[in-house]
Amino acid sequence: MTPDADWVLTPAQAAAVRHVRAVARRNRPAALAVIARHLAGFGARYEPEHLISAVAEQGRLTVNFHPDRLLADGRTVAQALAAEGVYRSQFVTGISNGGLTAYPGGDRDRWEEVLFGGAYQRPGVSLADRPVYGGLNLLDHPDGACPRFGSCYLRLRPAVLARTTLCFGDSHRGPTDLGTVDVPEPILAALLTATAGSGVSLGVAGMDTARLVATLLDRRERAVWRPGAAGRALDDYVEAQIHGGVDLARDVEAIVVDPSFAGTGTGQVLARLARRSGVALRFHGGFVLPADAVDPDFRGPAIPPLAARVHAEFAGPGEPVDAALIGRAAASVVRDPGRWTDRGSTAETLQHLKQLWHVLVAFGARRG
Repeated sequence: MTPDADWVLTPAQAAAVRHVRAVARRNRPAALAVIARHLAGFGARYEPEHLISAVAEQGRLTVNFHPDRLLADGRTVAQALAAEGVYRSQFVTGISNGGLTAYPGGDRDRWEEVLFGGAYQRPGVSLADRPVYGGLNLLDHPDGACPRFGSCYLRLRPAVLARTTLCFGDSHRGPTDLGTVDVPEPILAALLTATAGSGVSLGVAGMDTARLVATLLDRRERAVWRPGAAGRALDDYVEAQIHGGVDLARDVEAIVVDPSFAGTGTGQVLARLARRSGVALRFHGGFVLPADAVDPDFRGPAIPPLAARVHAEFAGPGEPVDAALIGRAAASVVRDPGRWTDRGSTAETLQHLKQLWHVLVAFGARRG
């Protein structure tokens, strides 16, 4: 697979992809041995080459995002997407649903220096050259590959995989299992090892090796896209770094929206964006949770009282905690920080709202 014919990577972007591919090729022999060991005894249907092909053919890239979060200029993420038609990296937007360290010399910059062999630290490389982060949705989870980073997501066209690099786990952990679509063996070996060792992979409790392998091969034989169960992936996922940008009209096949935004201003912006870009608009099942059902142990004792306050101040009659409700509170923290000073700094309150979202992903029920 080669990069999109109508898109040329910058020298820095091409160098980043080459570096990861070279690392993956060096690790391929060891990865193949790991794959063969895990598949031993499963039978002919579970030959390594079949599984490797399934990863390359069936994996879908998703970019999760919160559409209602505010940029530095006061626009929401959805409004910026609609105005510009491109999804920009955190180095450009200055916001993140992970750590706020995307600036030269910051933690994200240092992680990328190691991950991409210093490709983006060379003289003359602009911040706009940096990759966009998403995930490889191998099991077609309807909430995307990495819902911890957003309630909605862009589902990208398969051709984008050619200019994408991959790692198992989040890049802030300094992962050593790297791959590309043409050298996916280290990623697959890491997945098989994780499922065999812990029984948990890609956010799915009880996902053992046999089930993972069978699911991948079943999807390859069906050769159709069909969403499975919500993955709820907060920690275990295949991270994807997409080099060369994400243009809505060129690179996206669907905008998948949390149903809490249906009928809202944010939802209308996303619907217009989908029509103008010529892409499908889809809704996944969403997550809802009663305000009094927030687990105090999962993200700490500060989260249940925050949920109660958010619900009391921003929810309508009978409305549960959902993505849109948390988004209204997050916008209030930015626009009216004085309202929240009793909870600490703006950064602390936004961090707690992010953790409330994590609770919702982990424990929320499907809407309806």
